[in-house]
Amino acid sequence: MSKKAMEQIASFPLMHAIMGRRSRRFAVGSSIESGPLAFQSQKPPQPLNEIERTLIISAMAGNTGWSHLIPFNQKYAPEFPNYAGSAGGRTFPSSAGFHTSSLFFSDDSGVFFLSNRNAPAAKTKAMANELNVDDWLDHNRSQIKQLSDKRIQIPVEEPHIESHNLWIANCPGSLFAVPVVDLAQHMVLMLCYLAQNGYGIYNDFHHEQIPGLDKFKHIVDLQNPFPLSYVEQIVLGEGTVEVSTSCYAGSLILQAMGLGGWMYDGIDRHSVFGVSGDPRNKGLGFSSVTRNDWVFPNPVGIPGVFEAFCPPYFPDMKAAVRAVVERKFGPNGPFNEETPGPWKESPLVRKSAKIHSEEFIECVALQAQYIHQKFGKFPATLPSTYCLTYLQAHHLDLDFYDKYYKPGSYLHTHEDHQKNWHWH
Repeated sequence: MSKKAMEQIASFPLMHAIMGRRSRRFAVGSSIESGPLAFQSQKPPQPLNEIERTLIISAMAGNTGWSHLIPFNQKYAPEFPNYAGSAGGRTFPSSAGFHTSSLFFSDDSGVFFLSNRNAPAAKTKAMANELNVDDWLDHNRSQIKQLSDKRIQIPVEEPHIESHNLWIANCPGSLFAVPVVDLAQHMVLMLCYLAQNGYGIYNDFHHEQIPGLDKFKHIVDLQNPFPLSYVEQIVLGEGTVEVSTSCYAGSLILQAMGLGGWMYDGIDRHSVFGVSGDPRNKGLGFSSVTRNDWVFPNPVGIPGVFEAFCPPYFPDMKAAVRAVVERKFGPNGPFNEETPGPWKESPLVRKSAKIHSEEFIECVALQAQYIHQKFGKFPATLPSTYCLTYLQAHHLDLDFYDKYYKPGSYLHTHEDHQKNWHWH
């Protein structure tokens, strides 16, 4: 990275990024065949270099230090609220600090995975205005795993890609980034959250109480349960927030860097996962579970890379619940006193959170196992893993914008990008 490029991203105003954010789709090497904006690029596709790519990936899902967690709940006092699933903070928000999403990305060199969901926090000095970008990038770079040496394979046709995106989506030279949320794990954390606050669930799809839950009536209120359908709406909404704000963070840094691209959902998520049933569609290489009475396959992850907290990666939901509890209270967990933190007395703060008892685990596991057995999957009506919003980044062909748009269609960073980032 040149000194000029570093100065560019370090000094770019936040308000300019917000006000200047646009979907700038026309990349070098692309073409529009007909219509009022017909244009053929005279430049070849230009892949992002490694630093450009790492900056975008870091902006989307990089570790930013220790999460401050939720500092107080009067119902828990003097114990520390114990909702969170991760001790490290990332560039996007997560409800109650659950942090159940991770980032996949692809370019001409292959498919990659940023494995930092449970990683220790990056050693940054951002709060003291001393952030060393090179150190931060090195930290995030160390957690990238390559899964394939080929660009993600999605057939360039409907229904895989919506027609208005066929000409440009996942084009040569571009970076295609896909945040994926583990809704199974998010659902377990939600069941824990509800039980911690005295609530169980009720199967309103079949108008059925969960058998055996009365055993835990001293933990959960059986007279005022949460409808399962409502809980799953919350889980899907919260997961969508994570993946969408991750893409939004990426779209803001595109403005500072002077790159084109946009955030969108115009590619079928089953095609992105690679579970569409089309043999040409490899996608990210996810495994899935199917059943004759299901309309869609249920994507569950990639073995050894990103595994949903449910069968087939766990023998049953009780084992998955225990794994979530271990994530919270075990090594590197947010409520393990040996995990460093942002407080002056971090061990004291972390160990003051109440540990989930065996009885509590049994209560949550009973509900989770009931859902899996009743519906054949977990969660009941949602996919176990989910993606919605993607970010594409590419080099802009300014000739297209100069021909058809009024001045101001792109920022000075776009105008200066090649000079600052690629000329030596």
